[in-house]
Amino acid sequence: MERLTEKWQDKISEVVIGSKKPIKIGGETGVCFIDSEDKCPNSPKVAMEVWDMEPETWPDVLKSNFKNALKDPSEWAKMCVEKFSADLICLRFASIHPDSKNTSSREAGKTLEKVLKAVSVPLVVIGSSSPEKDNEVMAHCANVAKGENCLFGVATQENYKTLTAACLSAGHSIISEAPIDINIAKQLNILICDMQFPLDKIVIHHATGALGYGLEYTYSIMERTRLAGISGDKMLSMPMISFAGQEAWRTKEAKTCAKDTGVLWEIATCSAYLNSGADILVMNHPKAVEEIKKAINQLCSKS
Repeated sequence: MERLTEKWQDKISEVVIGSKKPIKIGGETGVCFIDSEDKCPNSPKVAMEVWDMEPETWPDVLKSNFKNALKDPSEWAKMCVEKFSADLICLRFASIHPDSKNTSSREAGKTLEKVLKAVSVPLVVIGSSSPEKDNEVMAHCANVAKGENCLFGVATQENYKTLTAACLSAGHSIISEAPIDINIAKQLNILICDMQFPLDKIVIHHATGALGYGLEYTYSIMERTRLAGISGDKMLSMPMISFAGQEAWRTKEAKTCAKDTGVLWEIATCSAYLNSGADILVMNHPKAVEEIKKAINQLCSKS
């Protein structure tokens, strides 16, 4: 009996990140990992999160994997690449928040330079969720990393112009974030493109929830985004990133239950988002990273 294969009008755009060892994401031609439909030209990638300060809120079961490296972002990044095989590093400038250390743009730029020297994999660079401070620091850091082709974030509908201009000037890609709303996601991409920003340098992020904390709704929005993209909607045809690791480790179950609960929570959360269309998964625990990379290899070999 002949197998029926869905034929889609378009494909997801491809985005190249990095300069020393560039990676390419996107390019899917169908629903994720369906044999003979999704060609999976570029396998999903795993980024490991590195902070510019030791994370005070992380539980010991997570922090113990990195030990003294938590005090030095460049050593932490190097460990993630060399020991845990991260495809990318996601550098989070948590200390720049006014309620934290209120680190200056100059200090943040120096940290970014050190991390860039320590690893050759591409960098995802994000702020602290303080819009005014993030605009100041990210604009400076984009210039510091000029020529490195990083992925900078996070641009929102209320706060996208400064970051878009900085990324455009310095040649970086950008993360556009919408609050789990496909219409806002599309509108934000239109606004960014209206600033002459190229479509093939945009990566979509839908605000993420962990297993048991809104995952189902985020999953459905990501799935709808992917279907719209392969159906021909150019403003939703970008690859997607998911900060699933941080959401998993925010849950009370990960922090208060048995030793392996947080790891399993992260694996389950990331597995779901992998199947909903995520091209980059930002993760935390090395064991979870190991298991998700195995899953990616198995799924891509089948498709």
